[in-house]
Amino acid sequence: MKHVIRTVGAGMLALSMLGITAGAARADDKVTLGVAIPTADHGFTGGIVWWANKAKTDLEKEHPGLKIIVKTAANAPEQANQLQDLVTVNKINALVIFPQESASLTQPVAQVKKKGVYVTVVDRGLTDTSAQDAYVAGDNTAFGKIPAEYLAKALDGKGDIVALRGIPTTLDNERWTAFTSVMKQYPNIRILDAKYANWNRDDAFKVMQDYLTRFKHIDAVWASDDDMAVGVLKAIDQAKRSDIKIVFGGAGSKGMIKNVMDGAPMITADVSYSPKFIYDAIKLTAEARLKGQSLPPTTIIPSVLITKENAQQFYFPDSPF
Repeated sequence: MKHVIRTVGAGMLALSMLGITAGAARADDKVTLGVAIPTADHGFTGGIVWWANKAKTDLEKEHPGLKIIVKTAANAPEQANQLQDLVTVNKINALVIFPQESASLTQPVAQVKKKGVYVTVVDRGLTDTSAQDAYVAGDNTAFGKIPAEYLAKALDGKGDIVALRGIPTTLDNERWTAFTSVMKQYPNIRILDAKYANWNRDDAFKVMQDYLTRFKHIDAVWASDDDMAVGVLKAIDQAKRSDIKIVFGGAGSKGMIKNVMDGAPMITADVSYSPKFIYDAIKLTAEARLKGQSLPPTTIIPSVLITKENAQQFYFPDSPF
């Protein structure tokens, strides 16, 4: 069956537009929603945990018939065990999960769904989509396309770029394909090299040190992640290089958004891929289930260009990311 894809922006989708009635659920039913997410082991997952707990606070206050249980796991086996507890102990009837891993969590999630629990998967897709009712994710194509278009325009269609990729995943492949597809339209822009830096500041620092040693002139860096951009900037500063005009990160961390707002050198723009999508996924799922409705099979949270003009609306100083 062909999937329906809808997008939601800063304003949430009106729930009257959401999917089809789920049958057994009624508008006055209580919803016990489990949220299974990774522990806060780096900036982005720290944001995931923060936004999930904010959703619990906000939505339970707004909806007396809603109970949200948030569980964090350090690895896939722990998360699989937590799913069993959410079903048997907490008696959930809805689940929002950001899987630790795609393959190893597919069967545990499928077992939850077989028990009649409504399942929304976030960001890291399962290997078998029949194990889920809905999928909510950021726009990885736009995440690669928007920086490429921005850099091409900023460099006036010519110059030398180096790139840092994340971890070898389908997610990273989507971003890289989108980035290079745009750059193919600019024959006078050269991508000197692209290496994985694992969405990690220290790894990015080492990769950038290598680039700075090998390439005597670099016009711009696509760091493809705000944490990696921090490592890139540190390497540039230590090398005292003045040729690099732009470092473009990604995901809209509060530190990088503040840099954009303040007009920091080299950090002139960013692209959104906020961990807030876990909040959006929880809100959409909870309010749909309270109304006895289903989400579309796929909901994409758009990635948008962040510049000084609109940065304030993407700045969340209380978030850890």
